[in-house]
Amino acid sequence: MADLNTRVSDFLWKNQDERHLTAKKDPFWEALRKTGTELWLDTGDMEEAEANWTAEMSALTTNNTLLNNEIQKGIYDVFIAEAKSIVRDLSPDERVKEIAFILNARHGLRLASKFGGYVSVELHTDTAHDIKAIEYYGKRFHEICPDQFIVKVPYTAEGLLGARRLKDAGVRINFTLEFSARQNVLVTRVARPDYLNVFLGRIGAFMIDNKLGDGSGAGEMAVIASQNWVTALSSKNPWQTKLIAASLRNHNQLELLAGADVFTMPPKVAASGRKTLKGKFSSRMHENYPVSMDEAAKGAGIENFWSVSDKVLTLAEKLATKVPATGAELVKIAHGEGCEDMFPMLSREEKAQIAADGKIPVYARWEKKIGEGKIAPDTLLNLAGLASFTSDQKALDDRIRGIIG
Repeated sequence: MADLNTRVSDFLWKNQDERHLTAKKDPFWEALRKTGTELWLDTGDMEEAEANWTAEMSALTTNNTLLNNEIQKGIYDVFIAEAKSIVRDLSPDERVKEIAFILNARHGLRLASKFGGYVSVELHTDTAHDIKAIEYYGKRFHEICPDQFIVKVPYTAEGLLGARRLKDAGVRINFTLEFSARQNVLVTRVARPDYLNVFLGRIGAFMIDNKLGDGSGAGEMAVIASQNWVTALSSKNPWQTKLIAASLRNHNQLELLAGADVFTMPPKVAASGRKTLKGKFSSRMHENYPVSMDEAAKGAGIENFWSVSDKVLTLAEKLATKVPATGAELVKIAHGEGCEDMFPMLSREEKAQIAADGKIPVYARWEKKIGEGKIAPDTLLNLAGLASFTSDQKALDDRIRGIIG
């Protein structure tokens, strides 16, 4: 295996000659940075990133979807063909997974070299429920570019434990696919990552698509509540965890959420904000935005996006005091503490339905289970997000198979 790692590392760095971009300062983004918010671009597209990158920006983040978008352009087809010889000793399935890892690392290196900031690189979705695989690939990403790579680990029971092992080993972690303050309380206490997230855009979309409200305020409240909890919990730790306001959908959120630790901005949102807003920013982390909810939202568990119950706090402390060895053990403890809706037991048919619905689950399918406390909207969005990434990962894997045979 050491020989494979050496071959992969040499292959990744071969002909890595991306020209570094000297970024210019921009008073608009400087004003937002002064509120305490780090500015990251959420894209894997080199041209999009270059068009929006300024000296005030410090990182780029990719994911399975964004990487797949780049791979499907065909720009790495020759690279994939050349990588075949590097993975010749692996089984067919492992060859595909290894080349997917190589592609993620190679594209991450290009972004790191060109822009000079941190780059979040994401694990293959097959590792989401495999602690050993999370640890194995996470450490390999770190070894390739320890000063700039941040490893993204998804919110699953195994993800919490795998991320904790990586963090204890000195790997910089971006814990991803969270949608609520209560999820982030668990993440802060158990995984102890450098960064964690609220994908706020999908919260509003969930309410709009399911006719539960106009979507206003809910995502913002989830971010502000998460920020306050994460800041408070981190103040007691020798390490610091920072909150990312992710999946921004509208440039107005740059003002509404100024002061959050980090923004990951899609280039279109960044460009729209730069063109439209006046650049008069101040921290809004103590706002209490009204959440517009229709009658149908009663009993829908929408408050779980920003509320943290005593049961969740008890669970977080129990897990942090004695970290479980397996995901199954963590889930059993969560159920015992009355938090079944955070780690539900789903049938194969239910999992297939979540995948079929796409990024935004259909509330009507889950209304009964939500009412019974067996699942919750933040959990549904997490499961849907992972299923969506899995679909895009499959498309990327299929392209690899088509090239290497």
